Amino acid sequence: MKIMKALVFERPGQASIQEMPYPKPGPGEVTIRVRRVGICGTDHHIFHGEFISPYPIIPGHEFSGIVHELGEGVVHLKPGDRVTADPSLFCGTCEYCMTNRGNQCVSWGALGNTVHGAMAEYVAVPAGNVMVLPDAVTMEEGAFAEPLACVVHAMNRLQLQSGSRVVVFGAGAMGQQLVQALAHSGASELAVVDLSERKLQLAREHGATRGILFDELREEAFDVVVEATGIPQVAERAFGCMGRTAKYLQFGVVPPGSRVTLDPFRLYNEDWTILGSMAINHTFIPAFRWLCSGRFRLQPLVSKVIALEDAPDYFRQPKDKDEYKVQITLE
Repeated sequence: MKIMKALVFERPGQASIQEMPYPKPGPGEVTIRVRRVGICGTDHHIFHGEFISPYPIIPGHEFSGIVHELGEGVVHLKPGDRVTADPSLFCGTCEYCMTNRGNQCVSWGALGNTVHGAMAEYVAVPAGNVMVLPDAVTMEEGAFAEPLACVVHAMNRLQLQSGSRVVVFGAGAMGQQLVQALAHSGASELAVVDLSERKLQLAREHGATRGILFDELREEAFDVVVEATGIPQVAERAFGCMGRTAKYLQFGVVPPGSRVTLDPFRLYNEDWTILGSMAINHTFIPAFRWLCSGRFRLQPLVSKVIALEDAPDYFRQPKDKDEYKVQITLE
């Protein structure tokens, strides 16, 4: 039996490099030789047992690579194609899928979340989820297609009005992509809140009009509040920045069972709108177009590149507050 090396989360808090069976493609699938995998906040939640994932699992849902083997019936791809892929696994037949709400699919799944993913030498993917990268897009950039698809879904949820005053909590890799999307989409004032002055400076370079250190935050009224840290205490502070008729978007993944305090009278009296933005909802192709346009600065968001063998130790260490996107390389 052909085998490969993979990062495996055996159970919450336990990770190791193991030899796993090579994922031979089934009908309508391709096997991709992985080249770059981004580490997402959700991967940290899975490692700590704070997500819906089963164990053991190979994580990794934002990646790029090279088509290695075609399954039966695949004709639009060929071995050697440089690609990225939508990790979404929707059933396609439930009422949510049939009404363009695939991210709420009753059988929702995703590579690296509910089935084995891309933190491995190879990953099998439905061929219809695969997009061929233009020569001008690097493997490093190609691994950002999935995060950008999450941003596109968030922007679709927000329906941002031109000239809106916006504040984003969190200037990590996702916050920086949100800042760029909001700046492209018509925000007037665009404030960003974070613990790191270094991250706030990069956010200014990406279109933020000002940066606010979290410890210096004062309540003020914004039209749109975006929470991109996934930290309940930050979410609670973010509600203090809601102006009249404001929209609040929970973008960061918060551990299940978390609680925040909200004044329901203000929700009623000030006509607030509270939104969630869960992963991807048929937004991979629009995100791929945005990626290929070159309108997003992605390379500055890669703060560290590590080998697959170093990944278990990385997940065991506390996160660096100045860190953006860490990618695993298999090149």
